[in-house]
Amino acid sequence: MDGKRDDGGAVTWKVGRLAEASGLTVRTLHHWDEIGLLSPSSRSAGGHREYTGDDLGRLYAVLALRSLGLGLETIAVCLDAGVEPGRLVRDHLAGVDAEIAALGALRERLVRLGEELAAEREPDAADLLGALRAIGSAGPEGREVLGRHLDADQLTVLRARGAALGPAAHYLLDVEWPELYRRAEALRAGGVPPGDSRVRRIAARMDELSALFSGGDAGISAGVRAAWRDDPAAMSGEPAAPVGEWRDLADYLDRARS
Repeated sequence: MDGKRDDGGAVTWKVGRLAEASGLTVRTLHHWDEIGLLSPSSRSAGGHREYTGDDLGRLYAVLALRSLGLGLETIAVCLDAGVEPGRLVRDHLAGVDAEIAALGALRERLVRLGEELAAEREPDAADLLGALRAIGSAGPEGREVLGRHLDADQLTVLRARGAALGPAAHYLLDVEWPELYRRAEALRAGGVPPGDSRVRRIAARMDELSALFSGGDAGISAGVRAAWRDDPAAMSGEPAAPVGEWRDLADYLDRARS
């Protein structure tokens, strides 16, 4: 990808050249500039906006995250939060390795239990306890709370939808969703009424994310919201989560929806 050097000696690219080299359209780059996702940060001597090496790095990150199925708004949140595509791969790999290790340990214990039962021997207590611990650690954080609000079929849908999203699920749950809550809480604490368009947009995006994991099942979405209201510490994985503030925020967002 050839660019030209500006007065300071740095290489820059005009929008048409960058579109050609990246396989995008000029219209797409202009749109990304308008929404603040990717804006050229240099100007030519004639005042024309041009892309720098740093802009190309951000473009690479945008395309990498988009290839994982993330929407533009989610990508913007990820990048503004300082998330790099390389971290996505590392985090996903670490999660897969942890799951493989946990399943391997559970398999070994189950094999031993099966052998004991096949030989009509009383299973060793240590093996039984180990199997129970492995089974207990295999579920997602907050599964016990979810189990009070969702039935087995609904929990299966949640797991299947999350698995289908792959690594994108990590960013939706750990990056975008918390950021949406932070924005909503800032508006609530600032006295912005729930009917304000900013609050309604946040609530609508939360509902979009919820639909990704629930498959559009209103019962599942309602159950998940009830679980968060019931025990936000368990659902968020933060023991010190302020229950009162979570519930006030949940009420605030419900009023925005209505």
